[in-house]
Amino acid sequence: MKALAKDILDLAVRIQQIPAPTFSEAARAGFVRDRMMALGIDDVEIDEICNVYVRIPGGDPTGSPPVVVSAHLDTVFPEGTSLGITEENGRITGPGIGDNSLAVAGLVGLARMALDLPEPLPGDLWLVANVGEEGLGNLRGMHRVVDRFEDQPAAYIVLEGTALGQVYHRGLSVRRFEVTVRTAGGHSWAHFGRPSAVHVLAQLITRLTELDLPAEPRSSYNAGPIAGGTTVNTIAAEASVQIDLRSESEAFAGELADRVSGLAESFRSKDVRIELAPIGNRPGGEIPADHPLVSMAMRSLADLEITPALKIGSTDANIPLSRGLPAICIGLTQGGGGHSLEEFILTEPLEQGLRHVSEVVFGIMKN
Repeated sequence: MKALAKDILDLAVRIQQIPAPTFSEAARAGFVRDRMMALGIDDVEIDEICNVYVRIPGGDPTGSPPVVVSAHLDTVFPEGTSLGITEENGRITGPGIGDNSLAVAGLVGLARMALDLPEPLPGDLWLVANVGEEGLGNLRGMHRVVDRFEDQPAAYIVLEGTALGQVYHRGLSVRRFEVTVRTAGGHSWAHFGRPSAVHVLAQLITRLTELDLPAEPRSSYNAGPIAGGTTVNTIAAEASVQIDLRSESEAFAGELADRVSGLAESFRSKDVRIELAPIGNRPGGEIPADHPLVSMAMRSLADLEITPALKIGSTDANIPLSRGLPAICIGLTQGGGGHSLEEFILTEPLEQGLRHVSEVVFGIMKN
């Protein structure tokens, strides 16, 4: 396992060096395809949105259900981001190394372990490197995966680079909107008194922060990227903001979205036009904490002397969970600094992480 862990770390760095902003994952997808084919796997394909599908055939594919293991290809970093890597003191630092280059490399490691088993697994093992998990990708890659396999798999297992010790069995509900304000605009002096799109948007955001949210279910709001205005002496004719809403409850997420929609509409007048466009919908869902898939993952961690923790989060597992299908998200190592240029992974726990992932995947296939 030590030699495999070293190979996976080296491969993770190679993957990290390939830019893969959301909607631009093709180069990384091609690299993964080539690595899988180099292992001697014949059944490898890339679909039209650049999901990579790898099938390792089982010994009894007609009688045993398959298992789908996925890891997302995309990163939050735009084209042109410096992807420099540093390695020291048992850690590797670089943007996207943990989220999610290591997990993508882990798919290759899992393929190697499956191919080295003394006997084939009962059913087919599908390894999928999918697109569109981050940002406005809206989990489009995983939507396509679940549309393809539906309820055939015994489980969907989602890999993240730095979630070792955590078992995500609940999907956090997320709604996202872009609110655009438009006015006539004008000169800051000559037309003073006309509504400014920037001023209206600022008032709207202030009202957003005044929303009273319950302690249960835990929920949140956030105003993200803001754009608008042209010059310092021009009354802004247009301004926009992207809003992120989250809740542990799918029902309350919908209610919160309705409240924010109503809030935005309250600023509409004969001189102010409001547009509210949905830009993301990550449906929630869950499986019970005592589900066999969850129990197996928790037991595996405990056997490895890693304290397990049940979690809720927004991951690719949201899609199968929202459709009532068994799914969890688990990790390969530990780290920090996610979504920053100082993102890092710890190298030593990877051996345990590879054992954990293989025990869960092969265990659910054999039971």
